[in-house]
Amino acid sequence: MAAFTKVVGAGSFSAAAREMQVSQALVTKQIQELESWLGARLLNRTTRRLSLTEVGTAFYERAARILEAVEEAKDAAGALQTVPRGRLRINAPVSFGLLHLAPAITDFLQRFPDVSVEMLVNDRVVDLLEGEFDVGVRIGRLRDSSLIARRIGPIRLAVCAAPDYLARHGVPKTPDDLRNHNCLEYTYFETRGEWRLLNPKGDEIVVPVSGRYLANNADVLRTTAIAGGGVILMPTFIIGDDLRAGRLVRLLPDYPPPEQGLHALYPPGRHLSAKVRSFVDVLVGRFGGEPTWDRV
Repeated sequence: MAAFTKVVGAGSFSAAAREMQVSQALVTKQIQELESWLGARLLNRTTRRLSLTEVGTAFYERAARILEAVEEAKDAAGALQTVPRGRLRINAPVSFGLLHLAPAITDFLQRFPDVSVEMLVNDRVVDLLEGEFDVGVRIGRLRDSSLIARRIGPIRLAVCAAPDYLARHGVPKTPDDLRNHNCLEYTYFETRGEWRLLNPKGDEIVVPVSGRYLANNADVLRTTAIAGGGVILMPTFIIGDDLRAGRLVRLLPDYPPPEQGLHALYPPGRHLSAKVRSFVDVLVGRFGGEPTWDRV
């Protein structure tokens, strides 16, 4: 079953053999024995590609679940539960992954030499289970799911603009003044065309905004804002240095955006693997409490 799922995942017998570190002949023999035991063909083989038969598709889904359960049982009973080892697959947002998570992963790898890391950075929401990730790093409001979420620390945002832009267009004094400004928008905000702020009483208000520039990457918007292109609503983990250096000016101090959270997400289970547990602990130690990027 393990050989079969490897072949399906790798797309060929030779690739599966390399991943399993065995000969291609052995993998072929194991698949043949499995098909003989089942009395059914699992794979359609041609010189160019492999494809699952109808029986193969049904068997693969169940075999994958069985093997996962076997691996969980092995982890629960073996050293994997006490000593971090193996490959850790991580999914994270692009900007946070580049600016802050990459150095944390370097520290993690130095501390745990038996672990290797594969990280995918993507600002789109990725299904962690479908993508077979061990842990996901998420910022903002979490969607309902079966995943376990652990809050790591606070994420704060700021409305800001460059001094050059403010000299040309004026400084907004109230949230309503944003209607008259070119607000640079982030594609993946859940409420595009609206910014959420807190009034002096602490109540959340919705502020309609519009602008001539929309981008799917926060670093692009940051660069545009520094160049005097408009007003941005941006996490301080991206623009903290710019605020301290005066490249950007914080606006509407009496109307701060609501605080968000930095979370680690991982699949549910009674036994959390040592590599995931250790990685989450590293995140808490590094990003818990008052974030370094918010320090003046």
